[in-house]
Formats: sequence, structure tokens, C-alpha cells
Amino acid sequence: MRIDIVSIFPELVKTVGDFGIARIALERSILELNFWNPRDYCEDSYRRVDDRPYGGGPGMVMQAPPLAAAIRDARSANQGRVIGLSPQGKPLDQTAVEGLASKSALVLVAGRYEGIDQRLLDAEVEEELSIGDYVVAGGELPAMVLIEALVRYLPGVLGNEESAKTDSFSAGLLDWPHYTRPEEFEGKKVPQTLLGGNHNEIRRWRLRHALGQTWLRRPDLLEKKRLSEEEQLLLDEFKEQLKGQEGS
Repeated sequence: MRIDIVSIFPELVKTVGDFGIARIALERSILELNFWNPRDYCEDSYRRVDDRPYGGGPGMVMQAPPLAAAIRDARSANQGRVIGLSPQGKPLDQTAVEGLASKSALVLVAGRYEGIDQRLLDAEVEEELSIGDYVVAGGELPAMVLIEALVRYLPGVLGNEESAKTDSFSAGLLDWPHYTRPEEFEGKKVPQTLLGGNHNEIRRWRLRHALGQTWLRRPDLLEKKRLSEEEQLLLDEFKEQLKGQEGS
């Protein structure tokens, strides 16, 4: 996968490739990152990319000309879909990540200041994505989050490619609790089901607790999901077990 990033702080975004699975993907040539700095397209000696907003108000707005030139060169180089990272974008979720991971190329546009001239967004950006209902200083960190999420779906990156399929949100649920050695830690033991070797019982335990964790922490996700007969039964079992624990 090729990802081209348009940013006035390319050195910040480059660090995503210095660690973890993104580094592995780059080393194995599964991922290619390229950077385009709008300042390189400025015609003035100050390399200025922002100006005061029309209509007044605080802050500065990123100008269209240098951004447009950078985006057009990036798109010419990789023919990818142009994604803007913005608080005004639709929420980035696992479904969106899976869809974008199927693309061979993307162009990510990281804005700064109060935002980007709307005329540029209308002309060059095909989709805007947000990583949450809050504001950070620019689109670089959201771009890095998206890259990290995408890399997990690239073949040959994860040691076990089943990991991505069982991540939180992959099935519309939060993840189940995880345990590893030692079997006992400060008096607390690993659930016996996970030690027994019965694969069907382990599957049911994990699904029961994934449903339960989602019901406790993100009930909104369950409202969007149509549960199978088994899933409803396991969720009911989780609720009954929880009542028993509270009553003991």
C-alpha cells in the first residue's frame, strides 16, 4: 500500500514508521510512505501557507494554492483517494478502516490552524474523517492513527493475521479479556475455561465476554448489531452471572 501525506510537519508523521508494525511494514516494502510539504509550493520567501480568515475571527486559515499544488502532485504520483483529517469529518471506525485498507493507494491531507480554505476542500478532498469529537492541533496525529489502523490489515505484517479479524470492533463488539502467564497473579487466577483446551468452550467464553463488555461499556454498539440466537443466549448468561456476583 502506498500512502502519500500532505503536511507542513512531515517529520512528525514520519515517526509513525519508526516503531512497531508500521516499521515492519516499511522494512518489508508492504507499506510505502511519501510526503508532500505545501511550504515547498509557496512563491514567497517566507513560505507562508496561512492567512487571516475573511469575515474576521481568531486564528489563521490554510491557503488553497500551496495545498492544492501539493495534493495534485501527490495524487498524480499515486492515483489514490484523497482523505482529509478533520473534526468535521465522519467518525473513523473499523468498517471505514477495513474499506480503506483494501485500497492500493491513499493521499492523506493534514490541516492546521483553524482549518483549510473550503474551496480547496470542495475541489480536491474526496472524503473527510475524524478520529473523535475533540480537537487536536492538526491533522498529523489523526493521520498517524489512521496509518496504524490500516497497517494491521496489510497481508504479511502481523505475525498472526487472524489477530486483525478478532480486534475490538471487527465484529461490531469490544474485545474479550485477555490473559497470559503466570496462571496466578496476586491471588487472581486465569479463568479455568481458558486452561481446559476445549476450543468450543473457549470460543463461547470469549464471545460471551465480548458481548458482556460491549453491553457494559458501549451499549450503543449492541443497538446497531443484530444478535444471533447464540449471541443473545450468551449475553443473557453474562448478565445472570453478573447479577450473581453482585448478590454474593
